[in-house]
Amino acid sequence: MSNDTYLPYGRQEISEQDISAVCEVLRSSWLTTGPVVEQFEEAVCRATGAEHGIAVCNGTAALHAAMAALELSPGDEVIVPSMTFAATANCILYQGGTPVFADVDPDTLLLDPAASEAAITPRTKAIIGVDYAGQPCDWAALRAIANRHGLALVADSCHAIGAEYRGKKVGTLADITLFSFHPVKHITTGEGGMAVTDDEAMARRMRVFRNHGITTDHRQREKSSAWFYEMTSLGYNYRLTDIQCALGLSQLRSLPDWIQRRNSIAALYDDAFVGKGIQPLARQVDVLHAYHLYVVRLPGVIRDRVFQHMRNAHIGVNVHYIPVHLHPYYRERLGTREGMCPNAEAAYHDILSLPMFPALTDADIARVAGTLSDYVFETLERKL
Repeated sequence: MSNDTYLPYGRQEISEQDISAVCEVLRSSWLTTGPVVEQFEEAVCRATGAEHGIAVCNGTAALHAAMAALELSPGDEVIVPSMTFAATANCILYQGGTPVFADVDPDTLLLDPAASEAAITPRTKAIIGVDYAGQPCDWAALRAIANRHGLALVADSCHAIGAEYRGKKVGTLADITLFSFHPVKHITTGEGGMAVTDDEAMARRMRVFRNHGITTDHRQREKSSAWFYEMTSLGYNYRLTDIQCALGLSQLRSLPDWIQRRNSIAALYDDAFVGKGIQPLARQVDVLHAYHLYVVRLPGVIRDRVFQHMRNAHIGVNVHYIPVHLHPYYRERLGTREGMCPNAEAAYHDILSLPMFPALTDADIARVAGTLSDYVFETLERKL
């Protein structure tokens, strides 16, 4: 690509095979609640090692379904890292619960197990770990804490499908694991998400929850030649269509290759930034990083200037994320404030997400790394 070509921080990749798969469904009898939904759920379970998959319309719906499956209610608290997208905490509010923010490790920006345990109260019902940027949390430590205190453990793995922790696949490390299939993620269904679990009862609750709280869907009634249905709980229309699942099913075939390419891109960035004053996030040992994001830390006084320089160079860097407890809604409604999560707050002023998607060429990576390194060097030199 030329230096005038805009490079976003993330982008989907759609093949002719993907298009053919979608067209096949469009020509079929089922556009939604049909057989391809179940096929996609089963394929994701095979890819992640989970027993049950529940496809929903987006990652936020998957998070909400998980909170419903845990039967979260007013007065219950759930511990969540502040360095995440707002949906991780919002899903707790949807069920009337209270998110309790815990700080992150300063080097990885993953939930700090010690901070999460310190936040536990008699009202705590669950811990949500976030596989930030695609790197699995310290799931062994979080599991030990959850077991010690009798808590549910939930994995917001919307960044991390295809990742592994100590030889185990993400999808098998928590009681419920959530994935997102937004176009910037590893595979896409346009919009979409999935919850996976080994717990049959929780899977059943999430299936009912995504379908208005009704115990059967249209296809199930069609197969049994029945019309009768009952709403047994308050649910939502969070279903994912066969059209979208056909795309996801086709995309899933490329996931291993795409994860490998993302790791290759990360290695090229790592090498390019040695000695340049640009600090990639630390990587834990014994993990397969999924690299949804490639995040670097820069001196906070120059991050915003670097951001603008990169955008002016047609490189779509981004910032992930503003700590959730600093958003106006949480400040006003929950009384959160600066100083609650100092590691997350400090990182917010320093971090920058660089382009990371499999179609990036080595020349694209060199362009991004060179533009960033040169500007950081010149800026720091001027300060000296």
